[in-house]
Amino acid sequence: MSMILFAYVVRVRDGLPLSASTDFHLNQDFLECRKRLKALSLILAQYPNRGTATGRGFSIHFHSSGDIAYMGICTSSCPTVMAFCFLEELQWKFSASYDSTSISLATRPYAFLEFDNIIQKVKYHFNYTSCSQMKNSLEKIQEELKFHPPVLLKLEDIELMNGMINGYTEVHMGSAPIYRMQPVTPLGILSLVLSIMCGALNLIRGVHLAEYSFQEDHEGIGNVIAFLLSFLACIFQWYGRKQLQLHFLLKILRREGRRMRGASCQKRSNFSGDESAIL
Repeated sequence: MSMILFAYVVRVRDGLPLSASTDFHLNQDFLECRKRLKALSLILAQYPNRGTATGRGFSIHFHSSGDIAYMGICTSSCPTVMAFCFLEELQWKFSASYDSTSISLATRPYAFLEFDNIIQKVKYHFNYTSCSQMKNSLEKIQEELKFHPPVLLKLEDIELMNGMINGYTEVHMGSAPIYRMQPVTPLGILSLVLSIMCGALNLIRGVHLAEYSFQEDHEGIGNVIAFLLSFLACIFQWYGRKQLQLHFLLKILRREGRRMRGASCQKRSNFSGDESAIL
């Protein structure tokens, strides 16, 4: 029978879960123990690097290294030394697979869920390998636990927290006051339609005038600019709040456009008169 049932990798500073084993268990005591583990993962910064929480039939072990903690759920028959040896092996595997930068930049829960493949291999190795084959590793951890024993907790003392989603407590910001915008009046709708029509008309006239200016009258480029500026002013008028200022700007541009068109017509009439005089 397996003694190591579940593994969990979490970031200590904010309790963000990075990876976990995807084992499926229906035992209600195990499911309750897993809830306690996820609640404990949010407050690991309050405890030393190693700790054990015992409960009814199951135990939670955790081992922190820097900003990353490795947690596991084991049966009560699992030796504490083996559990911490398993967690230390996970630490080496995870550190070799991911760099500290990607870990610190992770924002979504279970960003490294593919690490479950390695978790399953390590878990299988510890569940089905005799202790004699892991003698050196177990003796090393045994010596460390002798000088630095894990802190002892009880599962009943770990309070479940509300608002946990996938083992991670989301931060809820205060709601801002709701403001209702005033409905658009019929006059506003009419102004919008007229502004769109004027903008489209200015764009069409500007494009046609540009074609004529580039082919025959190169001096009419100012008129093209005037129409295009009028078109842009209409666009700003649709989205801007200072409609009166834009409307005033639009009038100035139209007046300037009419003046330039009058000057252009005068030049063409003078040029025609010169041609007739020559003939």
